[in-house]
Amino acid sequence: MLTVTTANVNGLRAAAKKGFVEWLAGTAADVLCLQEVRAEESQLPEAVRAPEGWYAYHAPAAAKGRAGVSLYTRREPDAVRVGFGASEFDTSGRYLEVDLPGVTVASLYLPSGEVGTERQDEKTRFMDAFLPYLKGLRERAAADGREVLVCGDWNIAHREADLKNWRANRNSSGFLPEEREWFGRVIDEAGYVDVVRALHPDQDGPYSWWSYRGRAFDNDSGWRIDYHMATPGLASRTLKAWVERAESHSARWSDHAPVTAVYGP
Repeated sequence: MLTVTTANVNGLRAAAKKGFVEWLAGTAADVLCLQEVRAEESQLPEAVRAPEGWYAYHAPAAAKGRAGVSLYTRREPDAVRVGFGASEFDTSGRYLEVDLPGVTVASLYLPSGEVGTERQDEKTRFMDAFLPYLKGLRERAAADGREVLVCGDWNIAHREADLKNWRANRNSSGFLPEEREWFGRVIDEAGYVDVVRALHPDQDGPYSWWSYRGRAFDNDSGWRIDYHMATPGLASRTLKAWVERAESHSARWSDHAPVTAVYGP
């Protein structure tokens, strides 16, 4: 059994003050993938930099206060790797992976983008570099008899069911036709399975991000952009997967909710 949770913390120092530490103490996860940490390791409180009972690894961005991914595991990994071999992004705090027995688990924070700006160009360059890496990662793992699980904030709603107000967002970054087509290639060409969608094929959502503006959370007007993308062998062993939606707006420690899946032996 392997329980994995992914969560965009929207600033780990801020989340630590708003309930993340208490959530961490109560989680049953064996592996935890975090995104948008936005801090150097030395800036993090001890309770989240090196929590008791976890092996913690942090990959901050060279640009201060931006991006940053972390990965916590109850078991010491056999190997830890930062970046995916693309020089532009290997110090951008967007990718970190560990090897555990039989499986490689990665924490991904794909750029968010903004139509008509350099941020969208950066997102496109990242996607262009990352897809071949995903293919190679799966192939190398298969040759070693291993599975792969890439968790994180992919910043793309793949289908209309993954976005509450999809009609109004057809020209918005995160739901552009070319982004959705690319995500389809992750499934069709690179060979990964969207674990939550596979278990909930006909459900709208379940959403994992809601704007802090207005009453988006209360109205469940969200986006599903936080994914578990697994190789087929691991995906077939998924026992359950769900979004850990907070009980109320005030109980949230991020604008994202954790997404958790349990994988059988």
